[in-house]
Order: sequence, then C-alpha cells, then structure tokens
Amino acid sequence: MRKVFKFSFLFLFGLLIYGCRSNPYGFTKKDITHAQKLIGIEFDKSRIETMEGYLSRNKLGYDSMRMYPISNETFPAVQFDPHPKGFEFPKFLEAPTFSIPKDIDLPEDRNQLAFYTIPQLASLIQNKKISFLELTEFFIARIKKYDNQLHSVITLTEELAITQAKKADEELAAGKVRGILHGIPYGIKDLFSVPGYPTTWGAMPYKDQEFEETATVVRKLEEQGAVLVAKLVSGALARGDVWFGGRTLNPWDLTQGATGSSAGSGAATSAGLVPFAIGTETLGSITSPSARTGITGLRPTYGRVSRFGAMSLSWSMDKIGPMARTAEDCAIIFQAIYGKDSGDPSTNAVGFQFSPKEAKSLKLAYLKKDIEKDTTDSGKNLQASLEVFKSIGYELVPIELPENFPYGVFDIILRAEAGAFFDELVRSGEVDLMVEQDEGSRANSLRQSRFIPAVEYIQANRVRTQLIEDIHALFKDFDVIIAPPNRGRQLLITNLTGHPALSIPNGLDQKGRPTSLTLLGNLYQEGKILELAKAYQDATDFEEKLPPLFSK
Repeated sequence: MRKVFKFSFLFLFGLLIYGCRSNPYGFTKKDITHAQKLIGIEFDKSRIETMEGYLSRNKLGYDSMRMYPISNETFPAVQFDPHPKGFEFPKFLEAPTFSIPKDIDLPEDRNQLAFYTIPQLASLIQNKKISFLELTEFFIARIKKYDNQLHSVITLTEELAITQAKKADEELAAGKVRGILHGIPYGIKDLFSVPGYPTTWGAMPYKDQEFEETATVVRKLEEQGAVLVAKLVSGALARGDVWFGGRTLNPWDLTQGATGSSAGSGAATSAGLVPFAIGTETLGSITSPSARTGITGLRPTYGRVSRFGAMSLSWSMDKIGPMARTAEDCAIIFQAIYGKDSGDPSTNAVGFQFSPKEAKSLKLAYLKKDIEKDTTDSGKNLQASLEVFKSIGYELVPIELPENFPYGVFDIILRAEAGAFFDELVRSGEVDLMVEQDEGSRANSLRQSRFIPAVEYIQANRVRTQLIEDIHALFKDFDVIIAPPNRGRQLLITNLTGHPALSIPNGLDQKGRPTSLTLLGNLYQEGKILELAKAYQDATDFEEKLPPLFSK
C-alpha cells in the first residue's frame, strides 16, 4: 500500500534558493491579512511584512514533502497515547475458553441456520451434521438471494471462500480442529486489504484499487480457520452508509439506511447473510450500525486490534472490532483478532479475559440525565433495561459525563488526520469524483481540513489529554457505565479517550425497528462489558429478534 511520486532534488534546491529572495507563488501581504480571519487572529501590518519570507519557504517545504513517497502504513511520529498518568496495564490470569454445545441439530427450516450463534454453528460442524463447504455455500446463496435489497456486499469472495471451506473440511477429516471459528463464514468491511480482490474504501476514486498485502485481521481469522465469504460495504472513506454503488439499507426497514460506515457489516449480519462481520469505528461506525440493525457490536480499546492493511481515517481514533449476534460471539471473535502486531505501533500485548461467572461482582453506573431526557421509544426501552439490570441483582449509581470541555473543537482532530491521509486525493482533484459533495460529505470534510491550523490541532490534543484524565477518574469507582446509544456526548468522548464500548439490542420501537443501549468500559476491560452484556442477554431475548423480511 504505497504512493509513488517523482522526486527532483535539483528542482527543489533551485526553488528553495529562489524562494529565499522572493515569493514565486504570488500570494501577497493582503492574502496573509485575509487568511487571519479563518483562525481568529489579527497581527499588525508591520508584523505581517516579516512573515512573507517564512510563509514562502514553508510553501516550498510543503511542495518538497508532497513529492516524497509515504506508505499508507506509515504512522505519524507523534502517536496518540490513551493512557492517563500512572495507568497500570491490567494483568489477566487466563485466556477465555468457549464451550461448544453437543445437542445442536440442523433446523427444519434451513433458513434459521442463518441466525445461529458461533457456538451453535461450531457444534454442527464439529459433530459433522454439516460440512464446512455446505455451510459456506449456504451463506453465499443467501447473499445472492437477498443482497440486491440491502446493498451490503460490495465483493463476493466466492472463489476464496470455497477454497478455504474445502481446506477446512480436509483438516477436519484429518482430525485437525483450529478452534471454535474453524469453518465459520464471515464478512469484512471493505477497508481491509485482501489479495486478489478490490479494496475500494467505498469511494469512486478507489473502486478498482487492489493491494498485495493481507490485512492483519484477515490473516488472524484465516489462521483460526474462518472462511471469508464477502467484502462488505463501507460508506465512502468511512463516512455514513452511502457509497459509490448506492446506500446500504436497514434489514428491519428498507426505507432507512443502515447508518455508519460499517453499514454493510451491520446489515449483512442482521439479515443473516454472514454469521459475523468485522467493522471499524472512528466516531460511531461500529456502535451506530449495530444499534440500527439490532445486533451486538464491540468497539475495543484504542490499539487493541491491529490496523495494518486497513485504510486509515484518523491514526489516533480508528478502532477495529467484531459485529455479531451476541456478546459471547463478539468475545469469541475478539479473542481471535486482538493483540500486538509489528505492523501497527499502537498495539500492545495486554491480554483478554472473559469470565461470565464473574459478572455479578461488576459495579455499574448509568448516565442519568442523558437517559431520562430521551422520551422516544428508544428512551423508554432504555429505562426498561435499567429495571432488567436491577432485577438480576445490580445496583445502579447515577453519574454524568464532564461538561466543562470545548467539545465543539474536537472534530478538527479527526478531520486534520483524515486530511493528511487523503492529501493526494484532495490535491489531485479526484475528491470531486466522490458521490456525496454536500456540506456534510466526506469530500467537503477533506477540503476543510486544509484550513485547520497546526497550532489548533496540537491545542485540541492537549485538551484531549485532560479529558482522558477526567474520564479515567470517572471509571475508578465503576466497571461499566450504561449509556444511551447516540444521545449526549458519550460517543464523542469515548472515541477521543479510546475507551471500549458495546452496543446491544434492547427492544423494538413502535415501527418494529430495533433499539439499543451502550455499555462503556475502562481501558482494556472489554471482558467486563461483554460479561455484563451476556448476563443481560441471558435474561432477555432481544438478540434473538429477527428482521421479518429476511428470516424466511
């Protein structure tokens, strides 16, 4: 994944010498004066005169840098650190183990197989009630039958899937079982590189793009024996549910988008086109489509899962996580994909523990004000969920998120980093080829990024450091915080601080569409929010609800 440019040192040297004497780019002192208005600063005319030479040399430096080749996998030298002062990495005594039930049978209505959990599918496979190939062909057939309604699949990886399934059958016949994911089909968001297939990033300028590298997440799942059946739609450059082929729709309501750039992963999993999927989140793109489509979606701690081989939107905010039917399924997938990877300098070797039997000891809080001000069906279902938690033995302590931060500025962090990754796209003019071009589009966001001052970007990150400390203090007395999915500031705050979150379904609204709640955890404590979610799902059946149009 590498950009290639021509580089002429003699040409640049000549420009540099000339730029020391004059301004070859034609901007004037008046231009500098006008530019001050964009950043709210005003200098005296005499001070502006002293800047012209510096700004000219800066421009020459920008030009020289733009001609230097930078790999897509190169992180900035200044890397984001989500850890508050004195933070101690948790030490987990043992890795989780997952049991495979023995009494699972094929359903009379074969369509119901599409909504089995990972342990149920593993039971059918390992007890030889269905072959890997049969299961893979079953899900491929569902994609071909239903996806023309959803637009959730961008590339069917049928040839690769059949090859992987046949290999898995051969391994099982030889007595080799790689684990609970062995032979389980899945889909991956089309931000991840898979050799032999396009990686379009959902955007017209990249629709024919291919890479030779295998993304680390894909490699790890392949090592577990999972079978990749499809690359799933990403909203254009990881924004929203619109891509160059249309809009990805919600299986529960085909008049509604699946929302969030992991829309394809959410819609395909919800409709039973894949048993699970991999999504990414920078500012809501796992939790939002999971909430909209009624599935369970885990956004892990920042740096938990390697981003090597995946498109970058924001080096300091991007996260990768599983989207599945249940919390236990998410735990199974997460165990397979997390961990240290030399290709991603943000990753580390902190372990993972998932112990559902320990769920009763968890200390819970809830965002009282944000929950109570929601009078919609979603809010009513969230209030009912609080009663469920109380009924299974939890005490809920009301808390609030800090309000004394300039939340309106933090968006420049994401936009500035995205602008850097897509620098060439904007300068080449190919950003104009993207489908959406309105005020809220990714294309417009990338153009705006060119006007974010470096000083303000650094200042926003300094304030972000203080936010990290405040949120860490909030978690000192609690293991899990219960929050509404989209109301309030929790989505922005926890994506900035790098804390994990889990979206789980908790009912239906009056139109028969899913509602959800969000569980927030402390850094590296994905196990605790998954344990609580499993306790909730054991006490309810909302994760078993199916979109009527796709359950027959």
